[in-house]
Amino acid sequence: METIPTQSKGCGGCSGCGYSSHQKLSTYDWLCDLPDTHSDTDYVEVQFKNTRKAFFVNAAQLPLAKGDIVAVEASPGHDIGEVTLTGRLVLLQMNKNKIHPDKYEIRKIYRKAKETDLEKYREAKAREQETMIKARQIAESLKLDMKIGDVEFQGDGNKAIFYYIADDRVDFRQLIKVFAETFRVRIEMKQIGARQEAGRIGGIGPCGRELCCSGWMTNFNSVSTAAARYQDISLNPQKLAGQCGKLKCCMNFELDSYVDALKEFPSKDVPLETIDGTYYHFKTDTFKGMISYSTSQNFGANVVTISSDRAKEIILMNKKGQKPAALEEDAKASEKKIDYNNVVGEESLTRFDGQKKRPDKKKNRGNGQPQRPVAMSQQKAGAQQQAVEKPQPKQGGQQPSKQGGPKQAAADRSQPRAGAQQLQRPMKPKKRNDQQPPHQASE
Repeated sequence: METIPTQSKGCGGCSGCGYSSHQKLSTYDWLCDLPDTHSDTDYVEVQFKNTRKAFFVNAAQLPLAKGDIVAVEASPGHDIGEVTLTGRLVLLQMNKNKIHPDKYEIRKIYRKAKETDLEKYREAKAREQETMIKARQIAESLKLDMKIGDVEFQGDGNKAIFYYIADDRVDFRQLIKVFAETFRVRIEMKQIGARQEAGRIGGIGPCGRELCCSGWMTNFNSVSTAAARYQDISLNPQKLAGQCGKLKCCMNFELDSYVDALKEFPSKDVPLETIDGTYYHFKTDTFKGMISYSTSQNFGANVVTISSDRAKEIILMNKKGQKPAALEEDAKASEKKIDYNNVVGEESLTRFDGQKKRPDKKKNRGNGQPQRPVAMSQQKAGAQQQAVEKPQPKQGGQQPSKQGGPKQAAADRSQPRAGAQQLQRPMKPKKRNDQQPPHQASE
């Protein structure tokens, strides 16, 4: 639920869209456009400097919306803050922070901030930088092992909160007396961690994005080196440390997924016994489901990589008193190789180079290319000529006489027979004068 949504320019935290353009760690009101979701409760979430939040009750039934500046009850006096959440989501946030109205006293909202309230608020904020510098000098003169990170004045200027960082417990009773005499306000000391300070200052992480602690994180859990071991991350302090000097918070983001995945792997403390010798755990590849074993416990020697199923099988054989010949004996046949197969050759830059074009059969005929057999070509030519020599019927139904004179016999002898094999091309048949009467052809 805690998130910083992507916002457009000019969005100043109106009640319609539910965005806040200048607040950190704000809550996105996804119920802002739904009817009857802001009248269910009178509780309101108000945010102050350094992402400090508190819940108040709107006893006067003021028409409040996200982004309004209000004056709230404080001890002593009053404070000035900004409304960051209204409606039904406030109850969910109170339940998340374990704040129950029956057990805790919820303070009231006095009014919307007037111009006089805002003037006092600006005067008090103008004193914060000077007060912080002087407070650091006083702490150094008292030789206290602490660092004052920031100072926050209350809206009416009657109280100041000093945020400090310290590794060990600090006795600042004398420090409070000096602060009260110097600044003439009520003093409150609040210890914060290095992660909270980095979130307050802000910055860009090694991933190129805004720091998670300054963008959306509200709960800062401790991070141990065990998270790096589960994820097989190199234990390099320079790479594991963030800008705050502590281990990076992002190491906890995927830790649960790695822990669940490692439940399917055998224990790292169990060695594998084979006829060749004893193998010890060396490395685990969680993504591929493979485990590497070494013959030495301290460094990688004769490293053999097998699947987790094969490792479980060998452990079960060792419990029965059996020893396999080698670790990878049966693993090669059952191992599934996950790789990219370039089937169509699209990744090759030279896939079109050196390829011979197919010869064009129509263009290459007679240019040294093999041709059809001579017998088949002659048969085809004879069939075409026979079709040409077939006499056409005369008009009126009369057909020419089949008997002819010597000229007709000579013409018949000069024509090739159908289907005959000849090396020469067939001669073009002569035209016959079918209009002549039969008695003139005998002359």
